[in-house]
Amino acid sequence: MNKIGPNPNSIYPNENIKQVCYIKNVIKNPNIQVGDYTYYDDVNGAEEFEKHVTHHYDFLGDKLIIGKFCAIAHGIEFVMNGANHQMCSVTTYPFYIMGNGWEKTTPIFDDLPIKVKGDTIIGNDVWIGQNVVVMPGIHIGNGAIIAANSVVTKNVPDYHIVGGNPAKIIRKRFDDNLIQYLLALKWWNWSAEKIFNNLEILCSSDIEKIKNIE
Repeated sequence: MNKIGPNPNSIYPNENIKQVCYIKNVIKNPNIQVGDYTYYDDVNGAEEFEKHVTHHYDFLGDKLIIGKFCAIAHGIEFVMNGANHQMCSVTTYPFYIMGNGWEKTTPIFDDLPIKVKGDTIIGNDVWIGQNVVVMPGIHIGNGAIIAANSVVTKNVPDYHIVGGNPAKIIRKRFDDNLIQYLLALKWWNWSAEKIFNNLEILCSSDIEKIKNIE
């Protein structure tokens, strides 16, 4: 039988490169959802991706949702909603979590800037460079590229490149017509066989070839 790509249910797509793993096959937290073929690359333990999702507390119920075919470099940190402190009082110090009588200052849930943030959602075919921080509730569109060492504090549109601290739009990857075409095409939802048969076009620098796919 001819191979038409790696098994999306394997931990390592290539057994010779153990620093790259398919995230969906190693996560245990039900509030982290990851699509097929999305990988994390980390020579110090790609299987420990969940350690890079911080302040993620069950009682808040917020989710990290990542699409298919994303490439995530080492040093990523997804900061979830539990990282927030009360900001409407004199001090932001969280006395209440220290206990020993200080719990009397436990804030009302509505005083915490949590509810407005929501889930963190990463689209499909997103490339995230090394040492990137993604703040709570951010939405990153399909086909986006996040430059290394960026801090993402605002939503990123489809097929845009952003970078910096805070991350700002550098440029669009393609013109608006091609972006809309790709969003309608949704190649990441194709069967493994169709992807295999069109790999040369998907990886071609002649972007217009994609419009010839039936």
